[in-house]
Amino acid sequence: MTNYPKPAIIRMSDFKANEYARLVGGAELELKEEIPMTGFRGASRYYSPCYKEGFALECRAIKRVREEMGLTNAIVMIPFCRTIKEPRKVLDVMEENGLKRGENGLKVYVMCEIPSNIILASSFTKHFDGFSIGSNDLAQLTLGVDRDSRELASLFNEQDEAVKWMIARAIEVARREGCKIGLWGEAPSNHPEFAKFLADAGIDSISVSPDRFVQVIEHVVASERGS
Repeated sequence: MTNYPKPAIIRMSDFKANEYARLVGGAELELKEEIPMTGFRGASRYYSPCYKEGFALECRAIKRVREEMGLTNAIVMIPFCRTIKEPRKVLDVMEENGLKRGENGLKVYVMCEIPSNIILASSFTKHFDGFSIGSNDLAQLTLGVDRDSRELASLFNEQDEAVKWMIARAIEVARREGCKIGLWGEAPSNHPEFAKFLADAGIDSISVSPDRFVQVIEHVVASERGS
């Protein structure tokens, strides 16, 4: 981690069933799902007997990075955590494998990419130290749109007012509860002006593709200057 001691957020595995199926031997083991996007993925895999052993390997890898290599700036991030009951299940499995939230400064973040994450944001802050908004999945699930559908492509919009409301609400709750919150996704890179909306809302960090970095910075500076 070349940015040590700055925080390095490591998202745990989030392959969908169809993506695992494309790996060698995967087709023999994975379920065939009609809608993989909302299927067996993310947090639900970590405590399932079907993948718990695989998640244990992920945890042990992070433990080695933090303890043996001394890179305690590594932060774990849990993706696609649907209900308020799932955090405890996932954190328990992590603890079984040597990763206890708060121990040796370990922070655990959660992806904020499902409407339930925002509706119950205050409850999620009791289990996690920070949020990372996944604007792509959040837009799909808020609008009920498959962004890969050619027929619905025109309806997929991360700048839709409903999506922006959800993002602003997440930022509001995170700030109130003292949690860090950032956004990763294509929205700021595809629409640099979207960065001003995020900065105005009080977000802590934004992911940006290198070719749009300067444009996004200009919008963030404009927000901070109040223009």
